[in-house]
Formats: sequence, structure tokens, C-alpha cells
Amino acid sequence: MNEKELSVLNSIKEQMSAIEGHLGLYYKNLITGEEFSVGADETYFAASVIKFPLFLHVLRECEAGRISLDDRLVTEDSDKVPSCGALNMFTGSVECDVRTLCRLMICISDNTATNRIIRRFGMDDIERGFGEMGMEITRIRRLLFDREASKRGIQNTICPREIGRLLELLWRGEFISREVSDYAISVLLEQQIGHKLDGKLCEEIPIAHKTGEDSGLSNDVGIVYAKEPFVICFAGHDTDVYRWEDLIRRSTYDLVRAIESK
Repeated sequence: MNEKELSVLNSIKEQMSAIEGHLGLYYKNLITGEEFSVGADETYFAASVIKFPLFLHVLRECEAGRISLDDRLVTEDSDKVPSCGALNMFTGSVECDVRTLCRLMICISDNTATNRIIRRFGMDDIERGFGEMGMEITRIRRLLFDREASKRGIQNTICPREIGRLLELLWRGEFISREVSDYAISVLLEQQIGHKLDGKLCEEIPIAHKTGEDSGLSNDVGIVYAKEPFVICFAGHDTDVYRWEDLIRRSTYDLVRAIESK
């Protein structure tokens, strides 16, 4: 590993130890194959990062012929939940295709679109699909904004290394096919929430990613298209979000600069 690249990664690890909370990192240089991790095999609260593997589950179901991105679903007023998204701003029921629901779910983190997709498949089917994608820790256990389930301690979870492996499959064109992988990447590249991985780079280079945030929680996972592209997955909860997100911003920027120096 490049000396500057390793120095940045070791610095990230040291700074993580100085921030409160449960924090994890998975990094892989996709050209050299070298990895670096901190708590990458542990369990973290997912927040909206769970929408990324859910999106891939939809694509697998499309490939199997059980659904099409062109199928149309109706979202009722009773489906609408707060926070991120557009669907809850519409008056009355909204009909749109699965492709649109997926783009809303990923690009602007639409919670209502996400719940509509979860309801279309059901928890058991999604759990089966996650298992078939090789995920053991990354799981959907409840709808988004299901406050009663949350109060009972039922949480959606992610594992940085598992998420990182899915991202690598996309980059290699090995998730179903090159065409499907490229489509998934194209949607991730449209991510509109860019204050973390891209916060200091400011769209200098493409980043295909998915964010997640909640009270005391902040995640961002993606492919950074540096001179040598890399996968990076940050996950953290019960933490000081301001300090954690500041580290995410600076770390991604510093890794890109370290790789450029090779």
C-alpha cells in the first residue's frame, strides 16, 4: 500500500478512537486489492443505508422475472411517512413505476418509497434475498419510521464489510451482469445528499454512494472514483455526529489526495 495512503488510513483509525460511539470503517483499493478496516465485521444501525441492499434485491427480483421496473404501484396516504423524500408531499394517492420508486429511495432517500417497496415484497422475501446476496448481519427487520418497533429495540442493521463487498461487485460488473451493475451505479451516482463522502471534494470526482442518518447516527458507503477507485464504508451510531461527519469528509478527501500522489 502506498505510504501516504496507509498513513491516512492509520490517522483515520486513531481519530476514530477519539470519537465517542460505535464506529466502523471498511476500505478497499479496487486496483491493488488492499484492504483496511476498523470494526468492519460488526453490527451497526442502518438508517437509510439499508435502502442500498434493498435496491439490489429489487434488481435481482427483476432479473428473476418476479417484478419489472416498469410495474406500477400505488402509494396511499396511509403509506406516507415523515422526513426525507417527495411522495409524502403529494395530495392523495400517487401511482408510479418501480423504477421511479427506486430512484426516489436512493437519490433523495425517500422513506415512503422505501416502505412501499418493502410492503410489495414482504420482510420474509427480502430476508431471503439478503441471505442469497451473502449478507448475515445486514438485515431489514422493520419498516422505516415504525416507532413502535424501534421502541422495542427492533432495528435494521448493516455490516460495513458486507456492504463493501456489494459495492465491489457493482464496480466489477459482477452483480447479475455488467449492464445491471452499471445501472445500479448510475442511480447511486445521482445521490443528492452529498455532505459526507463528497463534503470536501465538492463533486471533484464521481462518488456512487448511499447515506444514512438519524439521531446520534451517521453512515455513508460508496465507490469513490479516484485515480485508483476505492470502496469506503463509514458507519457509526451513539456518536457525536458533527465530529464523525467531519472526519468522514476530511478522510475521503485525504485518501483521494494520497492516491493521486502515487
